[in-house]
Parts: sequence; structure tokens; C-alpha cells
Amino acid sequence: MTDDARLVSGARRRDDRENIALRPKLLRDIVGQDSVRENLQIILDAARARQETVDHILFYGPPGLGKTSLAHVVANEMNVNIRITAGPSIERAGDLAAILTHLKQNDILFIDEVHRLGRAVEEVLYPAMEDFVLDIVIGKGPAAKNVRLNLPRFTVIGATTRLALLAPPLRDRFGAQFRLDFYDLAAMEHIINRAAGMLKVEIRPEGTSEIARRARGTPRIALRLLRRVRDYAQVRADSVITGPVAGDALALMNIDHLGLDDIDRRILSTVIEKYGGGPVGVETIAAAISEDADTIMDVYEPYLLQLGFLARTPRGRTATPLAYEHLGLPYVDKNGQNNSSQPPLF
Repeated sequence: MTDDARLVSGARRRDDRENIALRPKLLRDIVGQDSVRENLQIILDAARARQETVDHILFYGPPGLGKTSLAHVVANEMNVNIRITAGPSIERAGDLAAILTHLKQNDILFIDEVHRLGRAVEEVLYPAMEDFVLDIVIGKGPAAKNVRLNLPRFTVIGATTRLALLAPPLRDRFGAQFRLDFYDLAAMEHIINRAAGMLKVEIRPEGTSEIARRARGTPRIALRLLRRVRDYAQVRADSVITGPVAGDALALMNIDHLGLDDIDRRILSTVIEKYGGGPVGVETIAAAISEDADTIMDVYEPYLLQLGFLARTPRGRTATPLAYEHLGLPYVDKNGQNNSSQPPLF
């Protein structure tokens, strides 16, 4: 490994450790997601009162909104162990069987990217979630026999960014399903101030607001930007994050006042300049900017849709007049008229 690679790897490990330290530990530490927090409190209080295992829970929504953090919060609130895995890492039914047989009473199994579980793995998970049993086939051919093992009662917490890709039988086995939405500005400012205090960073209210406005309503992005602005302030601004310091640091990273970065602007400019504002398919956009289509749909598109810069149509994505205005381009509809409504589909 080269020296540069070691530095990058070390920086990533440091960021990962800081992210874990900055995560909320209990429900009272969570800011935003008020409906999710209140419903979770009721579920956990009821389970404690009945001395039962928490029902299976599914969190879904854009990445970076706290699905993993909420799983750890549930484990902390119930004072139980949590076993963490991911859908792509469970390749065979035997892998899942090994995980399930090591669970203890009331343990939590957190499956990230649960929509990427294989069909054979899902078939093993169904009776485990519903009846807390594990069916294993021993042998092959006429001599094969089925063995059923009893499992301790446990809780599965699933997280996904693509709810539509989750098999309906698996989705229906989650007794509680919660969608996480983007955070509002006040919640983002609270998260940034809390993180700055834990990182021992001196930050002014204007600096907090500047970072919060550009964090796309996503705590993970806010914490990443805070760390990069902290580095900038340490080198060029006496380690104090003010409004101008935060603005200069974020501008250096090519993040504009709405939180759009180079990829966001390339997506919009591709739709507008190369394909006349659309409609154009997401696969075509991905090929044009050399980016993965799933990354565009999961990471970039939700925020652009929320801002009203992109619209989904049966024929593909179209850029709205707001996108033209943000990029400083004149908007002309398909009929050659300025400042009209969305371009017609036909």
C-alpha cells in the first residue's frame, strides 16, 4: 500500500470512528423524524411492559438519514445485543443459518440493504421471522430429510433505500414500517451544533446555518461537511467556524448554496443541454456522466426531486424551469415560448 493510500484509508477510519461516536444513543437524543420517534417510543414501551421481543421493524428512505443509527438506538433502549450484517454479504442460505443460530433471546439482527437478499436466503428468513424456526435440509435426493430447529425470539430490523425492490412476502413480515424523510433546517442546525460540541469545534450560529443549508437535509452529509469545514478553519481561520469561513470552505468543495455538488449540476446540465430538457431515461443520464444509474436514483435524484429541479414522467426525467433558473440558463418550452410550464410529453 502506498503512503497516499494509507493516508486515505486512515482518514476514512477516523471519519468512521467519529460517525459512530456522534450517533444518538437513545430516542431522546434524536432530533427530527418526530412521527417515527414517537411511534418507536410506543412500540418499545409496550414491549418492555409486556416483557416481549420488539416486533420486526423496517426503515426505508434515502441514504444518510439515520436508519443504522435508529437500529442501534432500539438496541440501546431495549438493552439487548445487536448483530449487524448486509444483504449482499449473505450469499447463501447457509450464511443466514449460521447467523440465526448464534442469536440469543431478544437479540436484534440488523440487515442493511435488505432488498438485496437473494431469493433462497429470503425463503430461510420467512419462517425464522414468523415462527422463530429454522428449516434445514440435510442430504440430497431420496435420502434428504428436513430438520426444524427452534430459534430464540429475536427482532429483525431491516433498512433499505429501495422499498419497491423488497419482495412483498418479506415486506409484509415487518410489523412496523417507517419512512425517514429529509430533515428540516432547524433539526440540521441542532445536529451540527451537537456534533461540533462533541468534536470540540468552535462554531458560530452563522457557520451552523451555512453548513445546515448545504447539507441536503441529510445528517450524514452534514457531519461530513462539518469535518471538512473544521479542517479548513483550522488551517486558514484560527479554528473558528464563522459564516464566511463555512461559505469559503464549502465553495472550495464546489458545493453551492442549495447543497448541490458537481454531480448534481452535471445531471441537470446533461438533461437540459444534451437532451433538450428531457424526457430522458436515467440509464442514458448515467452513461452520459459516467455514473452508476442506481447511485443517481438513490443518492442524487431524491434531493433534486424534492427541490423541484427534476420531474419523473412515463418517458423519463425532465428538467423543470427551476433547474434552468438555478443553472442560469434561459428556459424555452417545446413550442419555443419562454417562461411557460413544463415541456409537453408529446
